[in-house]
Amino acid sequence: MSQPRTGTITTQVPSRLDRLPWSRFHWRVVLGLGGVWILDGLEVTMVGNVAARLTEDGSGLEISAAQIGVAGAIYIVGACLGALFFGQLTDRLGRKKLFLWTLVLYLVATVATAFSFSPWFFFLCRFLTGAGIGGEYAAINSAIDELIPAKVRGRVDLVINGSYWLGSAAGSALALVLLSTALFPIDLGWRLAFGFGAVLGILVLLVRRHVPESPRWLFIHGQEEEAERIVRGIEESIEDEKGVELPPAEDSLTVRQRTAIPFREIAEVAFRTYPRRSLLCLALFVGQAFLYNGITFNLGVLLSTFYGIGEALVPLFIIFWALSNFAGPVILGHFFDSVGRKPMITLAYLGSALVTLPLAWVFLSETGGLTAFMILLVVTFFLASSGASAAYLTASEIFPMETRALAIAFFYAVGTAVGGIAGPLLFGTLIGTGERMPVAVGFLIAAAVMSLGGLAELFLGVRAEGQKLEDLATPLTAEEAEGTDGDGDSADGSSGRNGGGPGPAQELT
Repeated sequence: MSQPRTGTITTQVPSRLDRLPWSRFHWRVVLGLGGVWILDGLEVTMVGNVAARLTEDGSGLEISAAQIGVAGAIYIVGACLGALFFGQLTDRLGRKKLFLWTLVLYLVATVATAFSFSPWFFFLCRFLTGAGIGGEYAAINSAIDELIPAKVRGRVDLVINGSYWLGSAAGSALALVLLSTALFPIDLGWRLAFGFGAVLGILVLLVRRHVPESPRWLFIHGQEEEAERIVRGIEESIEDEKGVELPPAEDSLTVRQRTAIPFREIAEVAFRTYPRRSLLCLALFVGQAFLYNGITFNLGVLLSTFYGIGEALVPLFIIFWALSNFAGPVILGHFFDSVGRKPMITLAYLGSALVTLPLAWVFLSETGGLTAFMILLVVTFFLASSGASAAYLTASEIFPMETRALAIAFFYAVGTAVGGIAGPLLFGTLIGTGERMPVAVGFLIAAAVMSLGGLAELFLGVRAEGQKLEDLATPLTAEEAEGTDGDGDSADGSSGRNGGGPGPAQELT
């Protein structure tokens, strides 16, 4: 491939992509890129379900219950480091390269996990699997938002991110079958469970190969001819599918192309140019990570300890709970585009925090038994799941395109490192007391952390619904194109974007 030539160009690629009607191409994007969340849900739930089996004599892996906890922590560390490492590569090298590389890493590590022969090898495989999944978050969310039309970006993002819970439900259902010693030997069933994740990953890879590179990334990095070719191909396929001629695009964008943007410059933008948005994303990610990881990693133990649910039945409750989590983004998702991001994200965070209060009381007083507890738990996470998905959407769409993947990676990594580790440790310790009062206090702490996310959205949230990504945050390369003369500079310092929109210093609220 020839080296890209850079200069100052004016393009309509963003407007052309945002005006497209929903089509088979967009379904291919959803299926090819959205599968990562199903894989993550499958992985996390699978380990939780096979944990007890791995510690049994004859499992083929001499590992203790404490080491299972270490493996979970190593997976999270891998995901955080993988997000940061692959996130900055995604902004530098392109979306497609990274969403293929990270999926291959996941596949290799998952297959290797099925052949684990000792704890250290199992730990290594879990770290690499987490690194692949963490890298996927940055590459996938940035690519999705740059390919999906602005008018439906919110609901599509929420449903894709919420599909994590389909993977969780599948992992629990699969465990019921594969862990049955009547069907599979004790040292084989858990290995097949990890192998199933690899099979699903291969299917996703086959679809993903046909998803193009982001045209937005291409034209900024000196490959406008390739960007033009991809967009023209998408337009022609949609016109053939719909039998109509697409209307002309309205706005254009002028950018000074660059083949590479230094990591330091990318990082500085988030915290010097957009400090309010950075604080918002930190609050959203820490809040959802604390609540979700705290409950998810300990729900089975909580049900068995305080409600006497047998180990064999725990997956059934997790399936029901996981499906209710998926229902939240599916049912509420379109309101994030119609009613708006700020009111809906605020509702999701503060609403779930509010419902957690009677949940804690029902748990503490034992009123209504398991039925009342599960109903309130389902309602809490029906709301919280939409908020958690919206955290990824927020980080993806409110920073300049050149920093998008790294922004997702950074806030995911920090949020998971803070809330995702503190939550499980706190709830695990409180459940370990065997007393209801400490656990009820844990629910209240989780409600308080979620409330902080809701308040941050209320005061710092961005009205992003229906907005072009370039209007939400001007690309760095577009700012460079301002004030030039002859080859694209404007002597009066007017914006390089034809059609207006806030610059980096104007944070929409």
